[in-house]
Amino acid sequence: MAEKQEQPPVAQNGEKAENTEESAEAEKPKELEELPPFEIVTGERLPASFFNFQFKNVEYSSGRNKTFLCYIIEIQGKESKMLRGYLEDEHAAAHAEDAFFNTILPKCESGMCYNVTWYSSCSPCIGCADRIAKALQKNKNLHLSIAVGRLFMWEEPDMQAALKKMKTAGCKLRIMKPQDFEY
Repeated sequence: MAEKQEQPPVAQNGEKAENTEESAEAEKPKELEELPPFEIVTGERLPASFFNFQFKNVEYSSGRNKTFLCYIIEIQGKESKMLRGYLEDEHAAAHAEDAFFNTILPKCESGMCYNVTWYSSCSPCIGCADRIAKALQKNKNLHLSIAVGRLFMWEEPDMQAALKKMKTAGCKLRIMKPQDFEY
């Protein structure tokens, strides 16, 4: 009489399951790790080597999966002042462009003139381009120039239309030149 052999458990895909205890553990939903909130970096400048890597104009942006936005704001009015800094959108609920308008320059006061220059590692997405166009249309005393390291999805017709909308609203957008890397 043959001994009854215990059949190994079968995985859902029909294959033999190995190390069922370990498999069960691996299948348990992992605890979600809370990501840090979006932070505005208050430093004036990125380190030069980091800036050069992140802002390099390359077709495939491997290792460059977040947007860095360096800004200079010249405010002219009764008293002139200049602000500068940078921010990034890693682990952010908002893109860097949104964060700029939400926290750095949430409103433009009438009677003041705002000349803003951005050095961005990547051009805005469609949603951010729309938000930029609306901000420029709403605030005639806001002038925005953007120099980008590379264009985001530049072959897409919707993206091209969004960038044209920014230009129509008064935004100056261009690819960074070698002298921009001296920022």
